[in-house]
Amino acid sequence: MKAIWNGTVLAESDDTVVVENNHCFPADSLTPEYFTPSAQSSVCGWKGTASYYSVEVDGQSNPNAP
Repeated sequence: MKAIWNGTVLAESDDTVVVENNHCFPADSLTPEYFTPSAQSSVCGWKGTASYYSVEVDGQSNPNAP
């Protein structure tokens, strides 16, 4: 499975976990140069706390991506 944004592979793994029809990638499968930690977070009663990152590829930004 690959996570692609604006034509760039952000993550790749054969070991994703599907949660509510979304593939969750292991942290070590991310391409770290595209991710910057964000101060944004959210809490779900059964999934716990979600951390957010901003994604930047070729000058285009996707802030607070879950």
